Amino acid sequence: MKPTLVILAAGIGSRYGGIKQMDRLGPSGETIMDYSLYDAMRAGFGRVVFVIRRSMERDFREAFLDRLKGRVEIDYVFQELEDVPSGFAVPEGRVKPWGTAHAVLRAEPKVEGPFAVINADDFYGLEPFRLMADFLAARGSEDRFYAVVGYLIGSTLSEHGAVARGVCEVGLEGWLEGVVERTHVERTPDGIVYKDEEGRRISLPPEKTVSMNFWGFTPTFFRFGREIFADFLRRNAANLKAELFIPLVINQLIREGRAKVRTLPTSASWFGMTYREDKPKVVASIRRLVDAGAYPQALWP
Repeated sequence: MKPTLVILAAGIGSRYGGIKQMDRLGPSGETIMDYSLYDAMRAGFGRVVFVIRRSMERDFREAFLDRLKGRVEIDYVFQELEDVPSGFAVPEGRVKPWGTAHAVLRAEPKVEGPFAVINADDFYGLEPFRLMADFLAARGSEDRFYAVVGYLIGSTLSEHGAVARGVCEVGLEGWLEGVVERTHVERTPDGIVYKDEEGRRISLPPEKTVSMNFWGFTPTFFRFGREIFADFLRRNAANLKAELFIPLVINQLIREGRAKVRTLPTSASWFGMTYREDKPKVVASIRRLVDAGAYPQALWP
């Protein structure tokens, strides 16, 4: 069975200022998601499941389902605040999404076998999809071996402001020991730095490995994730802004010995749109790849 690709596309994009997942960036009107779909199909993924908001359904169907019918098997699920386990309720005043781990859990009814997870607004490149497809092809549904694509932090920063990055602590033989969320990461004349909780600027080497939310899982993740999400809801009932992110789940599973995560290093070109000012650079980067023959002028003629 070919692996499934789950695309997290329900994010609001508050810093960007709009629904950037639908922004047309390629020479023939392609979105970043189009390039992810194209690369995933070339790498051997057989099915795609999108996680979207209900308010996006009409635009999503027109942009993807209708246009790509017959090219790849596509399905979708919704992620909304009210999608919580039985026995729980949405706290009054809560408007913030529950986080990326919750988004992955929403895909469970549409996923069979090993699967990968990516962001909708990140351009990952072909090599990571091939690395992940090969890794997942060797996994069984009950395996507790997961994977994360590791990028060099120096190639993942924006020129228009600070970003948050999941800095990977990688041990022997490439096994992930944990992911530490570093906020306000930026390139300065003195190198790459981030701010700690006390506002101090701490240096990071440009070759440091970071996660750009390209993960590989087996269905065991759903079982573990449901348990951890329920515990998260119990502990954060009064916190209207708390979110459960994938790295938080991963760190807990590694710490408890319930799963192991392999780091898949890549030198592929990553780019994305954290800020609206990033858009011209993304358009130019795609144009260069098309001109170099990495992608056709029109992905879906």
